[in-house]
Amino acid sequence: MKIALFSDIHANLPALEAMLKDLDARHVDAVYCLGDLVGYNVWPNEVIAEIRKRNIATLAGNHDLKVKKLVTTEHSLSEPGKNYAYHLIDTDGRKYLATLPAHIRLEFKLNDDALNIVLAHGSTRSVDEYVLEDLDETYVLEMMNEAKADILCVGHSHKPYHRILKADDSYKHVINLGSVGKPKDGNPNGCYVILTLSETSSVSDPSSVQVEFIRVAYDVERAARAVEDSPLPNEFADMLRNG
Repeated sequence: MKIALFSDIHANLPALEAMLKDLDARHVDAVYCLGDLVGYNVWPNEVIAEIRKRNIATLAGNHDLKVKKLVTTEHSLSEPGKNYAYHLIDTDGRKYLATLPAHIRLEFKLNDDALNIVLAHGSTRSVDEYVLEDLDETYVLEMMNEAKADILCVGHSHKPYHRILKADDSYKHVINLGSVGKPKDGNPNGCYVILTLSETSSVSDPSSVQVEFIRVAYDVERAARAVEDSPLPNEFADMLRNG
């Protein structure tokens, strides 16, 4: 089974369109989004519409949840500042974001053994928590045991990695998907993951779980200029260009 996973689009429609075009050519079996559809750019409604049109199961990211707390007025739609990105979201989009789940669990039975995948935006403990590659191993294992996760997939930090941890006689995997629309690892190209499981995948064999990071070039200048032509801070455009 091939499972596509992506996160942190941040209203960057050109990046999402390029990623989905690449994804469509790979013929995967399932697709999941780990949240943060909105924020930082001017296409939140278009991004939400595309995710919903494709019926992609999606988590709530911290930026998606932020919309609940904002009151939009005619003045706020023209006022400069980072909140402009959230005020653009229409009523239907706000309702959709407000009902997204916090986690998704996938339970497999392979080789007469369980293999559990847990999807979270930040971590299983908090939507705002950064599960970075160098996070204390004991802490990560405790969190994964608490969540009954053999494979933990997260976003939020925008920095992709695959980390394998030894836990007694089994192995656990932590996968950060990076970001489709706002990378922070020095590479401006969007990033997503294809996770491949086979009938021989097992917690006892770390090589039986295959993780592929895919980088997708897109029209960065179009996305950056959209920021610069809006009331959003120009620094958001620089972030896109610099990755």
